[in-house]
Amino acid sequence: MIKLDYTNISQKVIGEQGLDINQAFNDYSIRIQEIITNLNMNKDKPGFWLQWMNLGYREETVWYVKEFAAMVDGRFDNILVLGIGGSSLGGLALSEALLKPWWNLLDKEQRDNFPRIFFLDNIDPDEISGLLNILDLKKTLVNVITKSGSTAETMAQFMIIKDRMHKLLGDDYRKNIVATTDKQTGILRQLANEEGYKTFVVPDDVGGRFSVFSAVGLLPLALVGIDIDEIIRGIKIMDLTLKNTDIRKNIAAQNALIHFLMDTQKGKHISVMMPYSSRLKYFPDWYAQLWAESLGKAYNKNGDRIENAPTPLKAKGATDQYSQMQMFNEGRSDKIITFIRIERFENELTIPNIFEYTGVNYLGGKSINRLMNAEIDAASVTLCDYKRPNLTVILPKINEYYLAQLFYLYEVQTAIAGELYNIDAFSQPAVEHSKDYTYALMDRLGYEESANELREKITKNKEVIGLN
Repeated sequence: MIKLDYTNISQKVIGEQGLDINQAFNDYSIRIQEIITNLNMNKDKPGFWLQWMNLGYREETVWYVKEFAAMVDGRFDNILVLGIGGSSLGGLALSEALLKPWWNLLDKEQRDNFPRIFFLDNIDPDEISGLLNILDLKKTLVNVITKSGSTAETMAQFMIIKDRMHKLLGDDYRKNIVATTDKQTGILRQLANEEGYKTFVVPDDVGGRFSVFSAVGLLPLALVGIDIDEIIRGIKIMDLTLKNTDIRKNIAAQNALIHFLMDTQKGKHISVMMPYSSRLKYFPDWYAQLWAESLGKAYNKNGDRIENAPTPLKAKGATDQYSQMQMFNEGRSDKIITFIRIERFENELTIPNIFEYTGVNYLGGKSINRLMNAEIDAASVTLCDYKRPNLTVILPKINEYYLAQLFYLYEVQTAIAGELYNIDAFSQPAVEHSKDYTYALMDRLGYEESANELREKITKNKEVIGLN
């Protein structure tokens, strides 16, 4: 199992900036018990948006994904995933962590004959054009992911790429498209039914940021040879562990409570995620969406205005010890830092002793692995010297089993934190507000009045500061 080390959160280590951990666990033990019990009682109920807690037990999804991956094995050189936010971040983070480093630069034999994989998660015209210039679309399987089928960014990408594929392949272009969308409704479902795309389902009552263990994430991973059976095994083991209502035996509850108390009692309003592994470089991006969209709410369930919960900030060790650590140590004391430590890397590299009579000769003969662990130890102890709270999540190694545990841990932690804040962790009203404005500015039918109001606001704001 992965572990949580909260030593450097304790008042005994960092003084008044820390917590009395034992007292905190005692004070909230009953509340945590209630929260965990209620989450598990409600996970099967429609409308509670907790079906993500059941994804590890949906064997039929795993079977269909594996069947399709086997069916297309060897047919494509590239997988292109179209999606934004929760439709892409989980698959991107997991594939980057679990595939061989520099996967897309390896030759086919080095990739064990599996395809390269690309995630197009933005609508930057230069990025899209550049990618399309290097991909042979005839040998590319496109996985377009949007539950609603109306996500402007994803559908714009799809329209561009479908048009090009149709011109290249004629009606056979359909064989190069697989859609992951709603089971029954939406524009993409309609298109898939009319044009005959292979489809997978985004389950009901599963928000995008919690969808990584549905076909949304599992399909791209299976297509490049990642062992999704091991992912499912990791989820199940972690799920059983996190059903424990005793906070002293539940690391999701511990981490949720620590972040909640650090925010509400100690003014730590920024949650820094800093893995010491380049393979985990996209995990903070996934975490940032999960934490920000779930907990960044203006009102609690009682209708009271709150505007709290820590803002997520991403960093990478050891790289950001030379960029952000100065701020973490001597800047405003408003952060709680989470390190992710890997106990055993897949490879071990020894530093050759080739500069014997120089100031770097102390490195010779030691492993780069030891240097990485020295970096994380130095960072955590330095933060303690400056009385800055930090904790460490420890992974025995990077593989499907432990990564599944890590992702599921943070999903459950987020749900528990939402209950501690007494907010709806599964809505995203401000995101929908922005989407509506985008629809209006792009002349979508039904948004004409909003478009006029929005343009008036833009003009008025410029006039206020004298730009017009």
